Amino acid sequence: MPPVRTTDPVYLDALGPRGAYRTRVSSTVTDVTGAETARLSLVPPVFVSRATAALRQAPPIPAADLEGLFAAAGEAFAAGTVGGLSVREYERLVSRTSGTPLAVVRAATRGTAHFVRQAPSSADRGRPRGAAGGLSDPAVHETHTVWARRGDVFAVNASGNHPGVHRVWLEALALGYRVAVRPSRREPFTPYRLVAALRRAGVRDDQLMLLPTDHRTADTVVRGADRAVVYGGDDVVAMYAHDARVLPQGPGRSKILITADTDWRDHVDTIVASVAGEGGTACVNATAILVEGDPAPLAEAIAARLSVWPSLPPQDERALLPVLPQERAHALSAYLKTVSAGTHAWLGGEGIADDLGDGSAVLRPAVHQTESAHAVQLRTELPFPCVWVAPWSRSDGVAPLRDTLVLSALTRDRDLLEALLAEPTIANLYVGDQPTYAMAPGVPHDSYLSDFLMRSKAVFGRPS
Repeated sequence: MPPVRTTDPVYLDALGPRGAYRTRVSSTVTDVTGAETARLSLVPPVFVSRATAALRQAPPIPAADLEGLFAAAGEAFAAGTVGGLSVREYERLVSRTSGTPLAVVRAATRGTAHFVRQAPSSADRGRPRGAAGGLSDPAVHETHTVWARRGDVFAVNASGNHPGVHRVWLEALALGYRVAVRPSRREPFTPYRLVAALRRAGVRDDQLMLLPTDHRTADTVVRGADRAVVYGGDDVVAMYAHDARVLPQGPGRSKILITADTDWRDHVDTIVASVAGEGGTACVNATAILVEGDPAPLAEAIAARLSVWPSLPPQDERALLPVLPQERAHALSAYLKTVSAGTHAWLGGEGIADDLGDGSAVLRPAVHQTESAHAVQLRTELPFPCVWVAPWSRSDGVAPLRDTLVLSALTRDRDLLEALLAEPTIANLYVGDQPTYAMAPGVPHDSYLSDFLMRSKAVFGRPS
């Protein structure tokens, strides 16, 4: 059954093996002003266990159905009324609730729909050249190798910082996994809409589920699966670091490197967009910029650009910056003051919380200059446009650039690029005038998800 709406709030049911399920226990979802926007049904551990058993018994989506099914789901997600919400109603709820600027949410809707449509082909991009897609693939007779799943059930413990986080698990569904999504209570509307759109397009209820839970039960969702992806901070990464079945997705700590052979003035638009595009909330936004030479002119230029961005409610068409409840915003502001001690503040030194007068506050941009490429601040990633600008020299080497999801390198030095490409802890290397948030279907985000989900099996002989 679709969410039941009065004037307010929206009722979001769990989407279990027998359809929608409304529980007695629900979680109140509020917007950034504290107003109630939704009531989210929370399922208990026994429901999770039964749902996982149903996923395990269900068959994969037939390969012949994938293209048409995902195309229909993408169209429904982008433009349809799903779960009782039009796309415009959905986008405004996401913006109000998460504090993400409405323009960013709308762009994410278009982008996610594109990823939905491309999910089958994107998933196949990670298949090794020498592996056939299955026993029915004629190539198996030449390669004697088949690409096979490592399990049957995939779980997602999602974050709510950006609607785009839900693009990743689509590939698991396309690869034949049955999927359980545990939505963030901060922003449950995107996963609800995505799961509902896929079900409407033909995915069976026992192949894809939305299982909202409290924090304690969330681990039941993860532990019951064969493979899982979990979003969170460094504490979450540490918790699952030794579990080979779990892929932790922690802070991105994305960076930009600018060497002396490149004039940063030619790339200011890309640099500012990398820091503050998408509202500065994504793991692919630049956290640090390292400059060969004096970093001050660049830091000053970034601060000048960002200082004029307006403070507006997130659902305003002109909004560019994220918004949080006032108390949380001021807590972040106080934390920034603590961690930035010893740096030079070009922007945000007096605080970054700008109260809107309705119980919410805009997170204003912050630009700080550090004395060294090895400053501890370069590892501090915050959920708004906050960047650390540091000097870098050849003697610093690759070390300050490690542990990076995306590194955009503005350099003509081929040997340096080769060294950056060879560094195992740099997940993605963008060369030249490329924003750190650039993404496309079929292009790895943190390696191919299929590297984690699939394996190659030797197969000799022909099926009778």
